[in-house]
Order: sequence, then C-alpha cells, then structure tokens
Amino acid sequence: MTANEDQEMELEALRSIYEGDERFRELSPVSFQYRIGENGDPKAFLIEISWPETYPQTAPVISMDAFFNNTISSSIKQSILEKLMTEVDVNLGTAMTYTLFEYAKDNKELFMENQPAYVAPSGGNNISVGTPDVVSSSKKKDKKEQLSKTQKRKLADKTDHKGELPRGWNWVDVIKHLSKTGSKDDE
Repeated sequence: MTANEDQEMELEALRSIYEGDERFRELSPVSFQYRIGENGDPKAFLIEISWPETYPQTAPVISMDAFFNNTISSSIKQSILEKLMTEVDVNLGTAMTYTLFEYAKDNKELFMENQPAYVAPSGGNNISVGTPDVVSSSKKKDKKEQLSKTQKRKLADKTDHKGELPRGWNWVDVIKHLSKTGSKDDE
C-alpha cells in the first residue's frame, strides 16, 4: 500500500473511532488534536499530530504548541514529547495516531506527576518534535472586527467601565407594558 492509501484508511478509522468525542478534533485530513483530561483540569493537555507526505513510514510531527498548553512547564512538555517519540519509534511503519492518543491517555498521571497545579503562562513555549519541514498551516490568525469611532462610542455608552451591560438593561418596564396591552377590565 502507498502512504496515501494508508493515510486514507487511518483517517477513516479515526473518524469512526472518535465520532462524537468532543476531545478529538480534526484540523485537516492530515492534522489532528486530542485533549487529554477534562476541561478545567489543571493537568489536562492537548496533543497535535500532523502527518508528513510519507507517513506512516516516517514519524508524524507531534506538537504541544497549542494555547491550551500554556500552563504546562516546557520541561514537562519536552518530557511528554520524548516519551511519545519513543512510542513512534516502536510503531514506525504502522498507523499510530490512535495508539499515540491512547498511550497519552493511559499515561497522563505519569506524564503530569511533576506538574504544579498552576504555572504562569509564557509566550515562548513552542515545542514540537518530528519533521521540521511540515509547518502547521491550520493555525490561522483570526482577524478582529474593526469598529468605527461611532460604534465604539455607542458601545461604551451602553456599558459600564468594565465593559458590562448595567443590571436590568433588558428588563421590561411593567407599567409601560401594561399600558400598551391593556388590562382585563378594559373589555
């Protein structure tokens, strides 16, 4: 089988296995993310696996650069990636994305045993392992909506200094409402 046929078969298998699993995300047909742990868990982390052209004969690119992982220390990330690359070496030549995700799930506690409950996020934690020529094209910058001065002023007038709408902004004025609808005695 060619690499593309192997990739297509593995892609189909991953889609069927993780159908309905909110922790799995297919970024593209050759790039996947899986969250290990529950939302709100300080020791949860996100693994991103991308397939190069010759995967599974060559190692996939495994990355932990996602914003979700900013609270994890870079030494823990590096340790996780090294352990995952050991698994990659064992499974080279076979479809291994599911195996890597399951290995990470099974060993989450071992991976995160030295992780403190909270680490201040830092901007320079770009850590990835694998073929460097594959750049994650799925990470696109979202453009922020530009507002005019008038739109900003109207928005500021509606909100308080924290940017929140005042209490009761959507309450119905009961007397005005009843005067419009009338009462039962009017009939």
